[in-house]
Amino acid sequence: MSNIQFELIKKIGKLTESSSGWSKQLNIISWNGRAPKYDLRDWAPDGEKMGKGITLSVDDLKALKQLLNQLDELN
Repeated sequence: MSNIQFELIKKIGKLTESSSGWSKQLNIISWNGRAPKYDLRDWAPDGEKMGKGITLSVDDLKALKQLLNQLDELN
């Protein structure tokens, strides 16, 4: 398996933290030298290991925001 390179461009915020210290975070990350994207995934306390997650373009993030706003309207 090839080595995945990443550069943390900006920490946006932490959603949750488990008892083991891993936290689900929204960040802006450049993966393998590509253009930075919004990234939502679990990170180890030291920031060296990560779990599975998703990357979102600005358009993806805007569409997700619209969907989440619709959920608020239903409740």
